[in-house]
Amino acid sequence: MSNLGFSGKSVLVTGAAGGIGRAAALAFAREGARVAIVDVDAKGGEETVGLIAQGGGDAFFFKADVSQSAQVEAMVTAVVERYGRLDCAFNNAGIEIEHLPLAESDEATFDRVMSVNVKGVWLCMKHEIRQMLKQGGGAIVNTASVAGLVGAPGMPVYAASKHAVVGMTKTASAEYGRAGIRVNSVCPGIIRTPMLERALEREPRREKNILKAHPIGRLGEAEEIANAAVWLCSDAASFVTGHQMAVDGGLTSI
Repeated sequence: MSNLGFSGKSVLVTGAAGGIGRAAALAFAREGARVAIVDVDAKGGEETVGLIAQGGGDAFFFKADVSQSAQVEAMVTAVVERYGRLDCAFNNAGIEIEHLPLAESDEATFDRVMSVNVKGVWLCMKHEIRQMLKQGGGAIVNTASVAGLVGAPGMPVYAASKHAVVGMTKTASAEYGRAGIRVNSVCPGIIRTPMLERALEREPRREKNILKAHPIGRLGEAEEIANAAVWLCSDAASFVTGHQMAVDGGLTSI
């Protein structure tokens, strides 16, 4: 455990049944935080809780669809009822379900991606910030993407959704900074997650091009994004707000 100031603090992580969310939940727990695990996948969420318990940490699972306002409000209420307050939130839940150029995208895909990636982050921040205003401050990190900083050919709707996350992050940081609430985003490059592994199984040739996109010469790991989220939420980042941290192996540098 390092000294990032999480001992006794409560942290909410959405999309924590696997991938980056699970890695972040485990990282927060190792730092001494009490962690609320949120996902639509109850089995995976409970597994994350179990992993934290094995390490001696304090965590619980709450099933919620972040695109549903009542469920998000109940999620925040559950954290406060269990831990007394909400110190930090990592709004990580998101989906990626398109691989088509813009003119071939369909309306159903647009609505689904926007519902989770944009409306979901908006709802989470809305209810988290209301609680943080009551208690005098807090820290929020949203998962955006390098696709929120540059274009993403073949993923126009996903890119639009992540640009929206960046815009909401910047705006919320400006609106609530004086209230003691910091809001940042982490912008991952291409990360080795179960979602990516499934995509590469379908199209093995994609991996060579993906590797070329990163000057560092490899894919990112979920733990590397988790470490960035933990730092952004920590006391070590007390003067950082409105920032979009690219954790991308240099992808956006070329």
